[in-house]
Amino acid sequence: MTASMDRLRQLVPPPAPVPDTDWDKVEGALGFGLPADYKEFIDTYGGSRWEDYLYVMAPGCPDDSYDLFQWKDWQSEEMEDLWQYEPRPAELEEPGSRIVPWATTDNGEMLYWLVRPGQKPDDWTILINDGRTPMWEHVPHSCTQFLSSALSGDLRSVLLSEDHFPLDVHKVEQVGG
Repeated sequence: MTASMDRLRQLVPPPAPVPDTDWDKVEGALGFGLPADYKEFIDTYGGSRWEDYLYVMAPGCPDDSYDLFQWKDWQSEEMEDLWQYEPRPAELEEPGSRIVPWATTDNGEMLYWLVRPGQKPDDWTILINDGRTPMWEHVPHSCTQFLSSALSGDLRSVLLSEDHFPLDVHKVEQVGG
């Protein structure tokens, strides 16, 4: 277990066991590997809603609102359209860099992995998009480092709603069975 995952479990105990995920099948369908801490997170919490605000996607989640496969395809198309009208964030200027969504909020902000050429999935960091403006925020953390640091109050995003994330008393709800 990663230190950030252990910290996350201490901050917010998992609500219930989740079904096993066949990660080889998932990564084969996606066409790329995923960070180990994300896989551990999904194996612990599954597709989940945090603080009634942040939605972490799981591959193949029966609820399309939380399905990583659905979001990856939809966001890839949307971003290509967006780049025609807005400049790419500086972090994506390196040829071959791309983003992969892993979470969203009820306000429309998107949390992505920043994937750079030659980088292993465990080295991916987080890029957050405001969703309504061309504002982007780079957070040099893995997804579980981001979640545990945000929930503990050690990290404050400039784009995510301070009124909703984090709450004083943490809440997590599994979704999609």
